[in-house]
Amino acid sequence: MSAAEEAPQTPDETAAIPAEDAVRELRFAYVAGVTPGKWIRRWEERMPDVPLHSFMSDDGTQLSVLRDGSADLSFVRLPVEREGLNVIPLYEEQPVVVAPKGHEISVFEEVALADFDAETFLDVAELGGPEAALQVVASGAGLAILPMSVARHFNVKDTVARKLTGAPTTQIALAWLNEATREAAADAADQPTGEVIEEFIGIVRGRTAQSSRQPSAKVEPPKKEPKPDRRGTGVKKPKVAQRYAPNPDKGRGKGSRKKGKR
Repeated sequence: MSAAEEAPQTPDETAAIPAEDAVRELRFAYVAGVTPGKWIRRWEERMPDVPLHSFMSDDGTQLSVLRDGSADLSFVRLPVEREGLNVIPLYEEQPVVVAPKGHEISVFEEVALADFDAETFLDVAELGGPEAALQVVASGAGLAILPMSVARHFNVKDTVARKLTGAPTTQIALAWLNEATREAAADAADQPTGEVIEEFIGIVRGRTAQSSRQPSAKVEPPKKEPKPDRRGTGVKKPKVAQRYAPNPDKGRGKGSRKKGKR
């Protein structure tokens, strides 16, 4: 019988269902350069009953998606304003310098920032983000410094990127509203439970399914039914009478029989 055909619940019956038991979806956002595929696969293996939805945000909206309720968690690029948030740093990103195709950096595998004193570097934020900045780089107007993952993600034609040493690194972190901020939100009743969020955090941090810190591991597995007795209940066969006389030498030490004629 479908949900629409079920008898409506009385107020008392509805109140008896704890809110934690309701199936909710989990939504997360991520900035360009983050590849969440492995975390999504692990979530689907461990939490198949809770739908997981993801979408990309740019650096300008990486926090607003949390505050307006579009996402429950967000993979952000530090630094960010941390008021009202929980933030867990995850990993650092390798910086690269991006130049127009044919630039002299193309003959190197790695270059140093100190070697670019005479070059013009573009302000990526002022140009509207990395994708727009890379288009300007391709035109030959200047160079740009970006995380390697971002340069690979957009992969603008007619540009070349090389590892850059001596430049500040960037860092990816996972952010979500702290408990007080979540409870004060107007749609708090529609938000996933703390255990659902903690489960996702544990997956991102590399905890195994058996980790005691994972909420899903605390659920007691169903007890296995005892295996059936395969020995059977039939009558045992009677012992067969010994047909031959016992060997007189059996059990004696070597040389115990007397030698000689019988």
